[in-house]
Amino acid sequence: MTDTRQEWNHVPEVPIAVSPLWQWPPKPLATLKWYADGWFFLTINMAILGLAWVSYLWFSPDLNQTLILGISWIALIFLRNFFLLLVVAGGLHLWFHTYAVQGTDKKYDPRPFPRKGRVFSFDAQIKDNMFWSLASGVTIWSGFEVLLWWALANGYAPLTSFSETPIWFIAFFFLIPVWESFYFYWIHRLLHSNLLYRFHALHHRNTDVGPWSGLSMHPIEHVMYFGTVIIHFVLPTHPVHLIFHLMFYALLAVTTHTGFEGLWFRNAKRVHLGMFHHQIHHRYFEVNYGNLDVPWDKLFGSFHDGTPEGKARMRARLQARKR
Repeated sequence: MTDTRQEWNHVPEVPIAVSPLWQWPPKPLATLKWYADGWFFLTINMAILGLAWVSYLWFSPDLNQTLILGISWIALIFLRNFFLLLVVAGGLHLWFHTYAVQGTDKKYDPRPFPRKGRVFSFDAQIKDNMFWSLASGVTIWSGFEVLLWWALANGYAPLTSFSETPIWFIAFFFLIPVWESFYFYWIHRLLHSNLLYRFHALHHRNTDVGPWSGLSMHPIEHVMYFGTVIIHFVLPTHPVHLIFHLMFYALLAVTTHTGFEGLWFRNAKRVHLGMFHHQIHHRYFEVNYGNLDVPWDKLFGSFHDGTPEGKARMRARLQARKR
């Protein structure tokens, strides 16, 4: 562990493990605990679900309004998403970086954050990240939401309700992270191809990350990233599913890029946040393309488990590619 501790300011428990659902022999209790811990009760997933319902009930148009494209309801969606990202990403940045409430306690990368330099738009990492997140990210996030509201209202996407399909209505919330584990891995691998990496490189300006880094992407990548909602053209859903789905992608990008293991207060971790698994990806680029719910990286040999042995395997794989 010595080499890893020198490389990182903080290392959580390693080796990093994938979901017990994919481990052998079967571990039903561990699997149940894994997914329960991901949802109940003070979790990011549950917080985003709550925000989605609040947004649907008080800060969204009526479905009948969206039959025809109109400035008022489109502006409502854009302003709601803009304000939400500003509060969540801005609040986490203030906590961890502006006021440094935790100092460097549980921060993964030992280097100072944020940084300045010509690699960033406006020569500053935070200005760069905020610009791309708000100007491009919120616009494309809102654009996809507007499109799906309109499609649901006009019958171009299948619509359902709790009264029609109560089990499916509830289940779809829990299936969105499963879909995300599939969709995100494959578009992420595509973005690392020679064809598209020039767009993804904007996100990888951030070798160390903060809350504003998560949605700091090129517009082409934003289109691919939020394109996850194409599934709503196939499966019957409700507007609140759509809101949750897009918020899940947007806000989870923020929370997983905090650069800290979690929000600690009075010597206890109150909320689990940044993923060391993805922090390693930002350091080395060619590992950990997916997440831990489905072991795509293990299947395709790109998994780094956070140990010195994992780093050695990564180096051997990259050397073999050069031969």
